[in-house]
Amino acid sequence: MESAQVRGKVGDTLEGTIAFRVVVALRDDIVSMALKPGDVISESDIAGRYGVSRQPVREAFIRLAQQGLLLIRPKRATVVKKISPDGVRQSRFIRESIEVEIIRRVASRPGTEAAEVLAKLILDQEAASAANDSRRFHKLDELFHRTLARLAGVEYAWQLIDDHKMQLDRVRYLTLGVSSSQRAIAEHKQIAEAVARADVAGAEAAMRAHLGRAEVLLNQTIEDFPDYFE
Repeated sequence: MESAQVRGKVGDTLEGTIAFRVVVALRDDIVSMALKPGDVISESDIAGRYGVSRQPVREAFIRLAQQGLLLIRPKRATVVKKISPDGVRQSRFIRESIEVEIIRRVASRPGTEAAEVLAKLILDQEAASAANDSRRFHKLDELFHRTLARLAGVEYAWQLIDDHKMQLDRVRYLTLGVSSSQRAIAEHKQIAEAVARADVAGAEAAMRAHLGRAEVLLNQTIEDFPDYFE
């Protein structure tokens, strides 16, 4: 009896791990527009896409539906949900509220570690932008902000942001051309320079300006890709 219970726990853990991997991969495909708003998907198609059984895919569908990325219609096809402008604006509010406090903490701490780490990340971003590698730039952009949370000693706060910013990320991916990435780099430099000066007010202002551009990007993408929005 005991060995059967252990096997059950191991099996549950393995199944949960596979489902988590499917959630991450499917979410990445939706955010990066590999799967576009309005695309119809099925459990069998996604299971084949990722080389897994249908059970973890079913669990992933439920999770992503809760996050507002999928619309599950019983006995009908599952659809990649269109982008919600209201969801984008709420994501920005949550993110800005937390990240402004994060940057205040980082800029108020003496030392050179933060400036050196951020400078290295910006160099990597410049290389990705020069190579026109939007996917890599997006990951490095994420790493810049996650690193700020780590430097502030509140890395868990980034997880809270990450859980609520999928709609915002979809908009950002639609606008990640070379000119957009170069502008983001310039704004990251302003943030990093304020941190290096221990300029708390300047760092906060630079972060607000950086995150505030989301409204401009939203209006631009609604105009350029109207069929992708609710």
